[in-house]
Amino acid sequence: MGVLGTVKELILGDVLQELANTRRMLENLPQEHMTWKPHEKSMSMGELATHIVNLLYWQSAILVNAEFDLASVPSRREVLESPAAVLQEFDVRSREVQSMLAESSAEMLGAEWTLRNGTQIIHRQPRAVALRTFGLNHLVHHRAQLGIYLRLLDLPVPGMYGPSADELGR
Repeated sequence: MGVLGTVKELILGDVLQELANTRRMLENLPQEHMTWKPHEKSMSMGELATHIVNLLYWQSAILVNAEFDLASVPSRREVLESPAAVLQEFDVRSREVQSMLAESSAEMLGAEWTLRNGTQIIHRQPRAVALRTFGLNHLVHHRAQLGIYLRLLDLPVPGMYGPSADELGR
């Protein structure tokens, strides 16, 4: 097994774990707080959850396209209004990402991928790196924000890498 084959296995393992953890967080979305914001400059809980789902579309785009142009992406999409809608789209997009990654080749994951905003090049890196940084780490960042929203509302926060204070009964 070559080094790139190992990279694919590592990325697939990371993706599967982080998608499962993200779903656990999204399962705790309260319908009555989907429009709540911790600050006027913050996204609402529904907007944040929708953004998390959109990041799965971006992960798919990394695996399918040689580049991603932020200028071609609508600045805002319609917010998913219910936890059920968030979970439904999350599940569909998660399966797509998992399938695309499972079918990817070592050569494709090593190929150059470009993130741009019109003519401005933001990143140019191997797809595997882009999937981990722009795709997966970006998703984990916003998932953590969602955990803070839940904590500020005094709602249970699921543990991601072990039990949370809520799960330990603290």
